[in-house]
Amino acid sequence: MRRPFDIGVETGVHYPLPLHIQPCCAHLGYSEGEFPVAEKLASEILSLPMFPELLPGQVDEVVDGLRSLV
Repeated sequence: MRRPFDIGVETGVHYPLPLHIQPCCAHLGYSEGEFPVAEKLASEILSLPMFPELLPGQVDEVVDGLRSLV
């Protein structure tokens, strides 16, 4: 991220590498650079809280936190 991302919301990166360069897919024979869009997106992706028990108020907190960044 280009600026500090401290909005009180737990975030993460669940897929830091696109599938074609994951070790488990090495047998497919793809190399880095073959899917530049996937590689670019993997470097920019952010995982936000998402689970069935997420309460409406918690959704609002995530939305408000994101809005404070833009």
